Amino acid sequence: MTKTQIEIGEMTPVEARQELEQLAAEIERHNRLYHTEDNPEISDGDFDALMRRNKAIEERFPEQISVDTPSNRVGAQASPDFAPISHAIPMLSLENVFSREEMTDWLNNRLKALGIPENASVAMTSELKLDGVSLSLRYENRHLTYAATRGNGQVGEDVTANARTIIGIPHELPSDAPDILEVRGEVIMPRETFLALNESGAAGRVFKNPRNAAAGSLRQKDPSKTAQRGLVFLPHGFGELSGRIFGSWSEILHELRRWGFGTGTDWKQATIWKTTGTIDEIMSYFDTALANRPDLPFDIDGMVVKFDSLADREGLGQVSRTPRWGIAQKFPAERCITRLNAIDIQVGRTGRITPVARLEPITVGGVVVSNATLHNEDHITTLDLREGDLVILQRAGDVIPQIVGLSDANPGHDERAAFAFPTECPSCGSAVIRADGEADAYCEGSLHCPAQMLERLVHIAGRDALDIDGLGEKIIAEFLTENMLHAPADIFRIINYRPSLISREGWGQASTDKLLKSIEAARRTTVDRALYALGIRHFGRSATKAVARAWGDIDAVLAMIENMQIVRSATYDQALGKGADPEAADAAAMKAVAEVVAIPDIGPVVLRNLLDFFSDVDNRLRAKELFDQLELTALQKVVVTNSPVTGKTVVFTGSLETMTREGAKAQAEKLGAKVSGSISKKTDILVAGPGAGSKLQKAKDIGTIEILDEQGWHSLVG
Repeated sequence: MTKTQIEIGEMTPVEARQELEQLAAEIERHNRLYHTEDNPEISDGDFDALMRRNKAIEERFPEQISVDTPSNRVGAQASPDFAPISHAIPMLSLENVFSREEMTDWLNNRLKALGIPENASVAMTSELKLDGVSLSLRYENRHLTYAATRGNGQVGEDVTANARTIIGIPHELPSDAPDILEVRGEVIMPRETFLALNESGAAGRVFKNPRNAAAGSLRQKDPSKTAQRGLVFLPHGFGELSGRIFGSWSEILHELRRWGFGTGTDWKQATIWKTTGTIDEIMSYFDTALANRPDLPFDIDGMVVKFDSLADREGLGQVSRTPRWGIAQKFPAERCITRLNAIDIQVGRTGRITPVARLEPITVGGVVVSNATLHNEDHITTLDLREGDLVILQRAGDVIPQIVGLSDANPGHDERAAFAFPTECPSCGSAVIRADGEADAYCEGSLHCPAQMLERLVHIAGRDALDIDGLGEKIIAEFLTENMLHAPADIFRIINYRPSLISREGWGQASTDKLLKSIEAARRTTVDRALYALGIRHFGRSATKAVARAWGDIDAVLAMIENMQIVRSATYDQALGKGADPEAADAAAMKAVAEVVAIPDIGPVVLRNLLDFFSDVDNRLRAKELFDQLELTALQKVVVTNSPVTGKTVVFTGSLETMTREGAKAQAEKLGAKVSGSISKKTDILVAGPGAGSKLQKAKDIGTIEILDEQGWHSLVG
């Protein structure tokens, strides 16, 4: 759908003409980005949707079709960087279908045009639709005369010198080849070659997918660079042909192979099936192509169905941009099938254990995908995923890769071992714990787990924690690699490396001293920020503020934690002594701890995570070591004033102009309100400044939330 989102059946002729003009401009732009600049902005599926929308409007309003409609265009104008070459016979583009029903309609219409009854036997071929760059090779007197890209179908780009370096393109043909022969085919880059090219950085850029890499490599101004890219040519058709008469495409293809086209490539992988033209047989081969897709060395995006007989092709003819004797059935743009090679375990900042699927690389929606998150243990169990399975992959919202299930065809699945979720952290060996009622599992290692160290240090230096300006992820990663950081407290020992920092490339004295000054300034902070810097799960800014106000300075906080441990242990032992099982005993212990603490909104879950963190000896030592480096100020208890917002939940969003975000929160808390960072049905008031986005929209959708601007807030609270 275009931005207007008008249903085609409800369009007026004027609206149809306006949208066709918009679509024409948009399609032309994307054609140029794809074919000429090798830098597409949208996926093939999105482009197909634009073309189908254009076609549907034209079918409803044929009087609005313009002479330069995208329906009659092929490709894009040739690049001015290469000399133009006119094709002796135009290079056409196949029409697309997307379902069995559409394929059936196409087939029956073509059989009817030939005077052949439905379901009658007719020679056809089903071929893999290669996702590469179309190329036309012209041979005169059995010598390669020129090679040209498709361009706009009439005029292409002269890439002859580059084509001579491509695998599978013979420079000379044997004596029995025709005097004039034009071979059309696809220049492709195998996946392994593509991945190696991006990894090496030899291209000077990172290509989005093998098709883009093939196009960029084919258009190199220096043929020696093209020769280094490992491009492959596979034929899929022909243009002008003289002197030798063939009866079918399959006969021509046999000769092309014998003459050297595709030499050096695995022809078995580019399977071409001969069929008798029934829809069941055609769709069976389509399903086979879809199932084989993960194991192919190159990308495909569908299957091409053609009438094999040249006489049938001549009888069907062509329209302005497409032959009527062939059709492309595209794979679903949002889904594909690939192989799950392995399941790896990653450990996040808070110790969250996340399984990650390592996939056979495959292009989905114009992007090569080789990894996908599996979320948690339950996700793997529910889908019954096993290493070696064929899985269905999609990009949610055309962005996030996700596995949605197993392929129907999955030989050997039952013989493969079920995945065993780890009970120990693969990085530090600490226990992996999954709390009752939670889907995620966590490593208990926290501050001494190497896998968590980078993210934890980034969190500690972040704005809501110690707020160390200039100490970002990149610099922290470098300091870890150079063994300048081993624990959070080491941040404040970076000054010992000042001479070596000054000598670093791109640093110097000014940059070094600026960072060290920022680190030194971060020493002076508040107890709540120091607690938040520890990165304890579920122990966020609101919770750390609440306990810091209730308990006082850092020594009092640590003493309170120790007292809570005593209460927890005593209550747990008492419950066990009365016959409770361990799970019930722990629940009773945490309930007792929460009653002793008696801080609103600080319940057993938050307190359990806090106590579990400090129960780990290494965590406790590293936290104490960090606190010793800081000059901590206790938060004053808020003297709550009764007000119109007392007891209400308030959210601030957007750019506040008359007060800072922290000042606004402090004011609301003093007035007895609870400040939240997210919108829910429990939210009472949203204060929205300029630039308010999703939170404002969500509040409107809920409908019961009072929405104020800053002036409205000031008027309400006086």
